[in-house]
Amino acid sequence: MPEELALDPRRTALVVIDLQRGIVARTTAPRPAAEVVARSARLARAARAARAFVVLVHVGPSPDGRDALRPAADAAASASPQGMPADFLEIVPEIGPEPGDHVVRKRQWGAFYGTDLDLQLRRRRIDTIVLCGIATNIGVESTARAAYELGYEQVFAHDAMAAMTAEEHAMAVGTIFPRIGRVRTTDEIVRALTGKG
Repeated sequence: MPEELALDPRRTALVVIDLQRGIVARTTAPRPAAEVVARSARLARAARAARAFVVLVHVGPSPDGRDALRPAADAAASASPQGMPADFLEIVPEIGPEPGDHVVRKRQWGAFYGTDLDLQLRRRRIDTIVLCGIATNIGVESTARAAYELGYEQVFAHDAMAAMTAEEHAMAVGTIFPRIGRVRTTDEIVRALTGKG
């Protein structure tokens, strides 16, 4: 049985990955995006109430699309701004931002590469991040791998995440995340931050 979670809000950041209109509109598994948004919003409310740092991450290329990665790949994703809905980048209103939140705009999968995320966390003496969002095995996992290499403690809100398939989600949550952090529920994380379930 996993140990009971204890978090110091002053040294903890909630990092919400890619809960933006263009991504939550997609079909996700093992739970719908709306459920991920609702649980992530609950985590954000608890983090703000506890005075933990809240980071809202969204992804998208520059208007001309020239900073998008375009590797030769068998299943490359389109990163061109052409064809994206006008509101693709907008963070869903259930999440924020609210005063005191930090917004990170990333250009690829992970939230650390090419952004000020590590700088903002270190300046606040934060050593633990709680991760949630979409997609479990892409934006969340890429951010988590970088956080691990940078020495952060990590907690994964597995029921506040989803991927494009249940298998992709299960691989990250069952195999990768337990090796680099602690996998917990939204309820457990809220209780650890606020002392209330």
